[in-house]
Amino acid sequence: MPSKRTGYAPWSLTREAGVLSATVDGTIEVPQNVQPTLSTGFVDYKGNWQGSKSSDEQFIGFTKAVGIPNTGVVLFPNSANFDHIDMTGFEDLIIAFKPEGGGGTVNIKGVMGPDTVSFGNLSPVNAAATLRAAGNIFESGAKVFENALDDSEALTADVWNIYYIQGRLRNQKNLQIKMTNTDVGNTNFEFAFMRVVK
Repeated sequence: MPSKRTGYAPWSLTREAGVLSATVDGTIEVPQNVQPTLSTGFVDYKGNWQGSKSSDEQFIGFTKAVGIPNTGVVLFPNSANFDHIDMTGFEDLIIAFKPEGGGGTVNIKGVMGPDTVSFGNLSPVNAAATLRAAGNIFESGAKVFENALDDSEALTADVWNIYYIQGRLRNQKNLQIKMTNTDVGNTNFEFAFMRVVK
């Protein structure tokens, strides 16, 4: 509880006589409370509310491609609810493939999503073009453009094959995963993804 203190006026006889007064208490009470806070977003420079992103808790964007032949190409996701992956505000991506009836090798590329979706305010985009990037998102720190994601993997049949992509596709606003069946013909593939905030 704050204390009330009085002091001598600078023009008073008491002050003239050399008596000093302290108008402020020499000790100040500092409240020491631990109080949790919760941040759910911020107001941007335009005055608009921007909610904080959180990691997907479960896989989403389930898509099934049926009867993909050898050398056949599929773009994932491609469903009514998800026709692309929006990585805005997300750092990492986890993708999963489940081949039915037979495993085999596939090529996996990160590509630009459909031209019906703008990248920021740019439209149309070069749909299905391999994403290229340069800079410190790559381990080598190369200053030249490289494919952001381009890899071949052997998938095990009838189980989910899960791959964690760290940082290489962060903040990509219009993304699809291009999968080319390079091994076994006429295979059904399921796909799902999960985005991660650091």
